[in-house]
Amino acid sequence: QVYLVESGGGSVQAGGSLTLSCAASGDIARTDSMAWFRQAPGKEREGVAGLDSDGRATYEESVKGRFTISRDNAKNTLYLQMNDLRTSDTGMYYCAASLSYYADLRARNEYNYWGQGTQVTVSS
Repeated sequence: QVYLVESGGGSVQAGGSLTLSCAASGDIARTDSMAWFRQAPGKEREGVAGLDSDGRATYEESVKGRFTISRDNAKNTLYLQMNDLRTSDTGMYYCAASLSYYADLRARNEYNYWGQGTQVTVSS
């Protein structure tokens, strides 16, 4: 079992920045790909940024150039640096881990473990 705990969410004005963290514990050695997803009210959960086992990052189109995903293996922590936030970035952000080396950010079912989420609210 892998446990994921997100932190760092909050309320910011448009144009501001936030950094989300995801602390992993448990049977971490089994996980390879990790990612951040978000879910806005009334919408489906969507992949925002992913990191595969080779360290390659992928991003959802609307966040390219603004968000950066990174991983500190020594601290068992995944990060999401979010800059130039927009009101459309508002939502619950979830950390996810996959047993697959190259999980597809567009396929939620490829991720085996999920955190409880942290809320990000961006106001105009």
